[in-house]
Amino acid sequence: MLTTTSADAVLKSYYLPAVTDQLDKSANPFLARIRQTTSDVWGKDVRKIVRYGVNGGIGAGSETGTLPAANSNSYAQFVSTLKNLYGVIQISDKAMRASANGEGAFVDLLSDEMEGLVKSSSFNLGRMLFGDGSGKLATISGVSGSVYTVDSTRNLAEGMIVDVYSATNTNVAPGRFITSVDHINNKIILSGAPIASPANYTIYMQHSKGLEITGLGAIFSDSETLYGIKRDGNAWLQPLVKTEFGEITEAKLQQTLDEVEQRSGGTVNFIVCSWGVRRAFASALAPYRKLEPMELEGGFRALSYNGIPIVADRFCPAGCMYLLNADDFALHQLGDWQWIEGEDGKILKQIADKAVYTATLVKYAELLCYRPAGQAMLTGVTEA
Repeated sequence: MLTTTSADAVLKSYYLPAVTDQLDKSANPFLARIRQTTSDVWGKDVRKIVRYGVNGGIGAGSETGTLPAANSNSYAQFVSTLKNLYGVIQISDKAMRASANGEGAFVDLLSDEMEGLVKSSSFNLGRMLFGDGSGKLATISGVSGSVYTVDSTRNLAEGMIVDVYSATNTNVAPGRFITSVDHINNKIILSGAPIASPANYTIYMQHSKGLEITGLGAIFSDSETLYGIKRDGNAWLQPLVKTEFGEITEAKLQQTLDEVEQRSGGTVNFIVCSWGVRRAFASALAPYRKLEPMELEGGFRALSYNGIPIVADRFCPAGCMYLLNADDFALHQLGDWQWIEGEDGKILKQIADKAVYTATLVKYAELLCYRPAGQAMLTGVTEA
């Protein structure tokens, strides 16, 4: 006989290991490449000591001359708050009772819920990797009835629940459902009454404004600080950015790779770009060399350039290419994905006044880049 206790056991023993593996290794190729660690987590924060520059206590001299003056390494402390990443599934009491014949029936019941959870969580994890931590998804430019025109639908999908903020930073339309996304014309349909004069209003993931992980958008932004340290006067916090890059060629790409190594001492080992940029680069190199695909962690496949994987990602902005050293990144976490358990140890909990049970998957984590100057971004790349 199925009970919530046996249901909890299925969620723990059957689903948690599989879901954890999929979200850690199969959600996104760049995420799969990044090291995950529980080190440097102090309470609710990540506090990471990073070294920059070189040790100054070196030099040359005569046999009887003065030795070089000693100078310790240069250090700085990155500080950032762990972000709360949630995924929620919902099962009705009626469905629970209908599968009361055994554990196997309950597993069948949960399959669609868990597949949906993994799909949506993978979507949002991939999106956040390219975000700036604000949770912003798009900007509205106009409306006709319930159809809204936005600057980009790259971060939007049917079924998402979003909040709409006004130009004065007020949440004027919380908890709206996206019922349709027209990726060709950059239009979406939102549930609820039409929002009057929404031009320049912004769309955020529900309850997430300013609470997402610090992605590439933050590292390559012109923000005053990064991880609590002022960028001004700290050139090692500034990644290399080339705007209006134009047509991509092997020579121009190699020049940028050389610049990254020259200015930081690091080497690029992972390239992420938009689909159009990947097509343009493949087209540029095709006449001169054979582009061999390579296998990546998580089962992903990529083109390669001098042994560096080139991955196209749907969340990478159009005309953009990131040249990264994945070894400079780490996802610091309190622990891996876990079900939230009540004081009684229960995972499935009934919603008050409803014949519905919910279970919540959680991970407390933050993304850090230890060497921002060792990363580069090309924008305005001509796409194919």
